[in-house]
Formats: sequence, structure tokens, C-alpha cells
Amino acid sequence: MSSRLKLAAGIATAGRRDLLIENLRELSRQTRLPDCVIISPAADGDCDKSAADSLPFPLILARGRRGLPAQRNAILDAAHTFDILVFFDDDFFAAPNYLAELESCFYEDPAIIAMSGKLIADGVTGPGMDADRARAILASSKVPPQTDFITDVYNAYGCNMAVRLAPIRAQGLRFDESLPLYGWLEDVDFSRQLAAYGRIVKNQRMAGVHLGVKGGRVSGVKFGYSQIANPIYLWRKGTLRLDLAMRQMSRNLLANSAKIFWPEPWTDRRGRLLGNLLGFLDLLRGYLHPARILELD
Repeated sequence: MSSRLKLAAGIATAGRRDLLIENLRELSRQTRLPDCVIISPAADGDCDKSAADSLPFPLILARGRRGLPAQRNAILDAAHTFDILVFFDDDFFAAPNYLAELESCFYEDPAIIAMSGKLIADGVTGPGMDADRARAILASSKVPPQTDFITDVYNAYGCNMAVRLAPIRAQGLRFDESLPLYGWLEDVDFSRQLAAYGRIVKNQRMAGVHLGVKGGRVSGVKFGYSQIANPIYLWRKGTLRLDLAMRQMSRNLLANSAKIFWPEPWTDRRGRLLGNLLGFLDLLRGYLHPARILELD
């Protein structure tokens, strides 16, 4: 299929230089190559620009403040000449036909404004996985042809979130930089900003693996605080329903409490529970805000 849309991929990264190189190598295997890949590193050493010499697409660096929402806004700014932008986490590997399916879907249905694919494995729920394991999963996975492969969803999933850029430019939409650092739920917030202007869908033919690498993430206390502060903030803002905010908070509080004495080796349950409790305390005192994590150790 000849390219019918200008398509860029954007990756915000922090502290994962070697993994980013693996990610770019995977993107070079796409049957429909991106017209450009935009990298937003949190620090100068997070991206080896010399890796671009062996890639079959241009590589652009977009500087932004440290933090996922700010870095993704820098990518948005750099993608001003493109039709479609797909945000990939630096630990997401896409199946070789991912971008071809994405372009076809956006082209055939102009009402679609945001889209995510199907996760055939997600290391976030476990210890994570290395690049070789992710490649083996992709190689052995077969996505069967389906007639009903598009479903409408409440929000796109941030690890692989494609957006149509024209409405975003027209409306001046941005990721909320009040959600600092890891920016938990920033994908929900941005999706609900987009929802007024088109469909948000999941495409079962766009498959990928989320490695769920643990390095480069925020501390357990900070993340636990975000598990309380961010849902409340987004509910007050109007981009997250109250029932969904309550579900997020209660589920995480219960998990952190239940597993504090038998925590998974890869999860700081004690730190997360402490962060949860600090969040509730700040809620009662009227101090609750996502940016408070910048003051926590």
C-alpha cells in the first residue's frame, strides 16, 4: 500500500538509552515505515543520536521539560506537519504490520481521532520482560482476521496511542503538565479531551507487546500518591468519571494493602501504600494535587 497519510512515531524516554535503541530497531521492521520518529529524551544521555545512521527513517530530537506529559507535548510541537502521530512507550514493541493497519484504519474512517492496538502481552502486570522475550512473543503470535476488529473505548492506552493531528492543532489540545514525572492517567485525560471531536477506538489488528520494564519509573511513594491525587484531579477537571476515579483508587489501595506483607519483588507495595495514605491525608487537608509528588522522597 502506498502511503496515504503522513505518519510520525513519537517516543518520550527517560533513563533507558539501550532499550530505546532496541525499540528503534523494531520500528525499522515495520512493513509501513514511519515517515519520521520523534524522540523526546528527559536528559541528554537518554538518546544515542548516532543510532539514526543505521535507521531507514529520519530521527528528530524534541526537547521538553522532564516528565511524560511535557515530553509528549514537545513531540506534538515537533509533529506539526504530519497527519497522524502514534505515541509509543520506549518499552513497547509493535508487530511488523502495526503502522500499515493504523494508516489504513485512519484513512478509511475520518471519524476516528484516537486509536490503540491489542496488547498480546503486558509486562506491567508482572516483573517485566527483556527485548528477546518480547520479540519471541511477537514472532509466535498470530492475529486472526476479524470482521469486527474495531471497538469504541473510553480512552486510548498510552503505551501505544495514535492520534489524528488536525483536530488537535485546531483545538490547541495538550497533555496536562500538572501531571508530573510519570504522568499517570495522562492518556485518559488526553483521550477525553479528544472525545468531543471523534471516535476513540481499539484496533485488534494492531498488535504489540508492552515490556513493562521497571527501570526509569518513579519511586513507590510518588506513584502511590499519584494513584490517589491523579484520579481526583481528573474528576474535578471533568476528564474522568467519578465512578472510574473511585474504582481506580479503591483497586490500588486494596492491592497495596493486601500485598504489603507479601509484596512482589518488582513492586514497592510499602512505598505505594504510604503514598496512598499521604494522598488521602492531603485530600482531607485540602492540599491534594498531582504536583505534590515533586516534594516527596
